[in-house]
Amino acid sequence: MTTTAQQRSADLDTRLRAHPDRFRVLTGDRPTGRLHLGHYFGTLHNRVRLQRLGVPLHLVIADYQVITDRDTAEHLDEHVEELLLDYYAAGLDPERCTPFTHSAVPALNQLMLPLLSLVSLPELHRNPTVKDEITHSRQASVNGLMLTYPVHQAADILFCGANVVPVGQDQLPHLELTRTLARRFNDRYAPVFTEPEALLSPAPLVLGTDGTKMSKSRGNAIHLADTPDRTAQLLRGATTDSQRHITYEPDTRPEIASLLLLASLCTGQDPHRIAEDLGSKGAAALKNTVTDAVNTHLAPLRARRAELAQDRTHLRRLLREGNARARDHAENTLDQVRTAMGTRY
Repeated sequence: MTTTAQQRSADLDTRLRAHPDRFRVLTGDRPTGRLHLGHYFGTLHNRVRLQRLGVPLHLVIADYQVITDRDTAEHLDEHVEELLLDYYAAGLDPERCTPFTHSAVPALNQLMLPLLSLVSLPELHRNPTVKDEITHSRQASVNGLMLTYPVHQAADILFCGANVVPVGQDQLPHLELTRTLARRFNDRYAPVFTEPEALLSPAPLVLGTDGTKMSKSRGNAIHLADTPDRTAQLLRGATTDSQRHITYEPDTRPEIASLLLLASLCTGQDPHRIAEDLGSKGAAALKNTVTDAVNTHLAPLRARRAELAQDRTHLRRLLREGNARARDHAENTLDQVRTAMGTRY
């Protein structure tokens, strides 16, 4: 059944393809480690698609959000570089997108203060994403930054004038709060912000090697930067089931189905057809098929990534340029906010 949110997203996608120049996208990641196949097929593909359409992309590398659920932020600078390598290797063009870090854009973080004044404490406590983050927090105790998490994300979106945000279904409450804050500010002071729309990404669920959702923290992920041998090792240990005959049945055989889906995403073949070709050859043959598919598909990306990694000075320069563009945009937005609030002295 198509939900209202899905229908709105489909309509938005049609408008994006017709008039890409009318839109600006904000998306990004927390720098907590290298990206994996779940990220690649779930978000990176869509970002590259939007870029090819001609939609301006702002990519937030949310380094300040790392310390919302961690007591320390070890190797943060290295994680930022690895994230950039994954971005550019996957096809994002530094000339056509703006990557930036929270910590390098002071005006963005300053924008949080007036936005925080527009949301109540109970509203922050009720936010389902905040509840989930608190439940899975890695801190000895939850810090105050955790409650501001959705407002920080709202500032990310609003400072650059983004009117499109690619999200999963579970992130819709976050975006709805952003829309609410934009509306409240405009009503209380003056029209400054555009209410962003949600673009629901048709992200396939790629399970990790243990049969649960692929995740950086669970040790079950195949990273884009992994070698072919490491990829083969991880897939050999992937969870399957006791049935020898290979079939694509996501509801009853999720682990087998996820491996078939991965092969399908890498080759463009229908997963049912891949299953039929394998027949009764068993899980070992399936894993070999998936390994060949993944390594073949990722070979150009990995070659490009290795090339980019040779010049990390250039990588840092690209980030500094992105930070500078983001600062200019944030300072302009903050100036409009101050004007609207009557706080330009």
